[in-house]
Amino acid sequence: MLALELEQLLKKQGEVELAAQVPQLKVVDRCRCGDNFCSSFYTQPKPEGSYGPGHRCLDLDAVEGMLVLDVVAGTIAHVEVLNRYEIRQKLIAEFP
Repeated sequence: MLALELEQLLKKQGEVELAAQVPQLKVVDRCRCGDNFCSSFYTQPKPEGSYGPGHRCLDLDAVEGMLVLDVVAGTIAHVEVLNRYEIRQKLIAEFP
């Protein structure tokens, strides 16, 4: 399960406050870049343009694929998930 994986990886990197957010995260939309390897999703509305001040990227050491979080003002806003096809299928079904 991706949520458990995110929590564990965040705790491993000492990001306890971000790990605590994971159980409450709601997917609001998927990335619509069209790349067949992309399973990324938004947990906050997609910004127009860049995230701006207070944004940081957090690369997690995933065993499978790639996981990178966009964190804005201490809140997880976007989860970049690459090369995780099972997640992509679920996202496409939920957000056609």
